[in-house]
Amino acid sequence: MATGASQRLHDGVAAVETMTRFAVAVLALASGVYTYLGVRSILDGSPTAVFFAAIIYSASVSVGIYAFWSYMARFYPHITTHTGRASMLGVMALGAAMIMAMSSWLNAAALAGSAALEQHLAETVEDYTADLDQAHQNALAAQSLLPDIQRASERFAQLALSEQQSGALTGTTGSGSVVQLLSQMSAQMKDLESGINASREQVTTLFNQGQKRLETMRTLVSAPGAIEPRADQFSSEVVALTGVVASLGQTSIAPSIRRAADDLSLGFIAPVADGGDADLVNRQDRVMATVRASVAAQSKVLSEAADEILARTPVTERRFVPLSSAEAVLRYAADFIPAWAGAISIDLLPGILVFILAVVHGAIRKQEERMPFAERITAAELLQALEVQRALTKNGIDLEEAGAELEPEKRPEEQNNITSLDPRTRPKDRSNEDR
Repeated sequence: MATGASQRLHDGVAAVETMTRFAVAVLALASGVYTYLGVRSILDGSPTAVFFAAIIYSASVSVGIYAFWSYMARFYPHITTHTGRASMLGVMALGAAMIMAMSSWLNAAALAGSAALEQHLAETVEDYTADLDQAHQNALAAQSLLPDIQRASERFAQLALSEQQSGALTGTTGSGSVVQLLSQMSAQMKDLESGINASREQVTTLFNQGQKRLETMRTLVSAPGAIEPRADQFSSEVVALTGVVASLGQTSIAPSIRRAADDLSLGFIAPVADGGDADLVNRQDRVMATVRASVAAQSKVLSEAADEILARTPVTERRFVPLSSAEAVLRYAADFIPAWAGAISIDLLPGILVFILAVVHGAIRKQEERMPFAERITAAELLQALEVQRALTKNGIDLEEAGAELEPEKRPEEQNNITSLDPRTRPKDRSNEDR
């Protein structure tokens, strides 16, 4: 029974030997093809130079993989010592690491390079979208001051009109010094309001331009076709969008509001009271002092609001870095685990065949160790033993005496196995047992 199982395993190993070589060759060839595609994506130069360089590299990879796994399949299953097995496993681990270093990542680039590049472009679009929104918000932050400025302008204008028509402040109607001062403050507020409105129109125009650039970039990310031309056009759009974001950062009117607020207080020049009598002059001075205090308070409020706007974090200039398909696969490796698994499996699958052969040969050795010596000996070994027997007999050497001299400590059963080869010296009462 043991003999039959061992023989079937021997027959199975012999039957799959050709298939094993064929499988290793096909896997090595497949790895070489994908390595060629991956190498072409990272090489620069003339098309001819790139073609031959990629061919040579991929051919070297295929030959190296086939030779490595062929050596392992030939030698590893027949090593029985623990030290030898550990050494071979170390060599196998080193070889597998070298194969992954020279081939697997390029295979992954060929399998998922385009998808990785598209993901890189998509994440770049998200980053620039955030930059554009932040720059837009910073530029529009000054618009929040517009209602306060409008109210201040209207208040000064209404006071000037009331003073002119009814003398609400000084008790004397007419266009005197107080009316001139209030009208001057109202005009300054109006100028500041006009500047904010003009800035809003410019910011809106720039933001619309940025939105169009982003829309074009999104279209390039999801468009069909080769990724390289789309990536080149994408880079051009990024450059244009970077200019738009920088322009938005420079159109903020907050610095202008800060300077105007300081001018309201520091540059306040009250006109000389022009009343006809001392009492009117005194009243005009008191009103202008009140106006000065109001302008100073308004200036302080605007200055603090402008400082808060200026304290916002500016948009940092972002630099777009184009990637090759191999670089993109490495950067976004966690998002393409199936592609990496396939790329590595192509290179390391022959290792499974090596371990299968090792297990089968181990089972054969265990089964043969339990078999009697006569059943373990092969036909070739038997013929060689017979030739030795004839030679010894021809020279007149007695087999039992020669065996006793050469191996005096040989076990009885092994001596019986040797002497049983000679019919003249075989004990008659053990003939049935030897058979």
